Amino acid sequence: MQQTVLILLFLIMATSSSSAQLKTHSFEQVEQLSKEKPKPIVVFIHTSWCKYCKMMENSTFKNPAVIKELNDNFYFISFDAETKKDITFNNHTFRFKPTGTTTGIHELATALATIDNQIVYPTLTVLDPDYSILLQKHTYLNAKSVLSILEKKK
Repeated sequence: MQQTVLILLFLIMATSSSSAQLKTHSFEQVEQLSKEKPKPIVVFIHTSWCKYCKMMENSTFKNPAVIKELNDNFYFISFDAETKKDITFNNHTFRFKPTGTTTGIHELATALATIDNQIVYPTLTVLDPDYSILLQKHTYLNAKSVLSILEKKK
């Protein structure tokens, strides 16, 4: 009986520790949170059709070490570059800009993901608490790469 209780307790602890959730925020929430507790901001800029973005969502951002680092030391925003919702951030309203009848890009994605006059998905952008861009990376990043970047940007 005691052995069963110990095994059950172990399983509960293992399940709860491995199922840590990545805390995601909106740009508006981050502005509010930053007033009370300034931290760097990590913005994952992606689209629904990008296979490398999906790979990062399903592996990199499910990694327990990445989740812990982001939750403890950063504000994390997962941002769909094709969202049509107006977003007010840093005293500016950003809007979706159509590029065709069913295509387009959000102005905020353009502002945060443009490197050398081009946007590539996925892009990981790290912002200082004052919202200046510290780093931009246009590529698929595995957990080890993300952890390396985060360590340097704390």
